[in-house]
Amino acid sequence: MNTYFKSAQRSKFANREMVIKTIFMLTLYFLPIMLVITGVAQQSWQLYTCFILSGFGMAGIGMGVMHDAIHGTYSRNKKINKLLGYTLNMVGANATVWQIQHNVLHHTYTNISEADDDINVPFVLRFSPHAKKHPWHSYQHLYTWIFYGLSTIFWVTAKDFVRLKRYYNMGLLKGPRVFEKTVLKIIAWKILYFSFTLGLPILLSPFGVGQIFLAFFILHFITGICISFIFQTAHIMPDVAFMVADEDGMVEGERIIHQLSTTCNYSEKSKLFSWMIGGLNYQVEHHLFPDICHVHYRKIAPIVQATAAEFKIPYYSKRTFLDALKSHFHMLYLLGNTQET
Repeated sequence: MNTYFKSAQRSKFANREMVIKTIFMLTLYFLPIMLVITGVAQQSWQLYTCFILSGFGMAGIGMGVMHDAIHGTYSRNKKINKLLGYTLNMVGANATVWQIQHNVLHHTYTNISEADDDINVPFVLRFSPHAKKHPWHSYQHLYTWIFYGLSTIFWVTAKDFVRLKRYYNMGLLKGPRVFEKTVLKIIAWKILYFSFTLGLPILLSPFGVGQIFLAFFILHFITGICISFIFQTAHIMPDVAFMVADEDGMVEGERIIHQLSTTCNYSEKSKLFSWMIGGLNYQVEHHLFPDICHVHYRKIAPIVQATAAEFKIPYYSKRTFLDALKSHFHMLYLLGNTQET
């Protein structure tokens, strides 16, 4: 892959396209709520429209800005990556917790039962054939989307604290009083977030408290649906592998083969869709090269696909996002109606 970047005389970090996207997504998140706070939005339909647009902006920041920054692929400058990583804090979550959950646990242990925190879900859902099966899982393909919609509400309220405590107990947070300091930082950021999205609109806009809370709920439901659909269709699929570590915590196989076996692309021909979701339809390339900014995935994907074919390694991809969604919900059905393995 280094040969590609050298021959093309390109940096593996962000380019002008990425900067434009960053400005667009931040504006899409902040501006609509500012219109509510400043009283520009006067009608109920304008309130809900503003929060809906802000929800798409929030999802865009999560998928297309902070994701690259926390992976360290936005810039060569670590300070810029850290600064842009704080965009996750600005939308109510926490960059420290996400870095452990996503960069460490998900990317290292993709689809490994009890190790990958992306498939370690509450008991109402079953995302691995190795997880315990309950009777209600038979219907999860019908109700999972509700939990997807509620996911970011849980995230900005309780999830960061729950995960932080768990990671601290696992020894993934080290240093003197690091747990207490991180908790205080999370609280401070969340106060700032809720002040912007709830406090100021309630105090300064002409809308009632109930209307603001409903708009806030709609914002998060849209964000949760968008983020969950995009991320989960990459790994909870019928073709991909789900693994269990042995008694020593080891899984057989090489890292590259593991990532190709557990990951699926989709809608690779749609440039606009890929731009909107931060290149996450190229999850194979992202998992193989998490140190490369997503704006380059479309160009390197053919190289990866050809190499996989040459060595007869799986390369999973769905033609459209709709195909991927259908397969994902079919997999939820299968997981809900097969016994634990």
